[in-house]
Amino acid sequence: MATLTDRITVNPKQCGGRPCIRGMRIRVTDVLDLLAADLMAEHPDLES
Repeated sequence: MATLTDRITVNPKQCGGRPCIRGMRIRVTDVLDLLAADLMAEHPDLES
């Protein structure tokens, strides 16, 4: 089973050195923002 360190990479030459998903140009913060937006849409009682 892969650990988080296997799935999240940091490369200073990619995305300004921000953590990305497995060397791709998808930043971890982008994934978390999408998850949060979906959660907020499904649960309107929550506030950001």
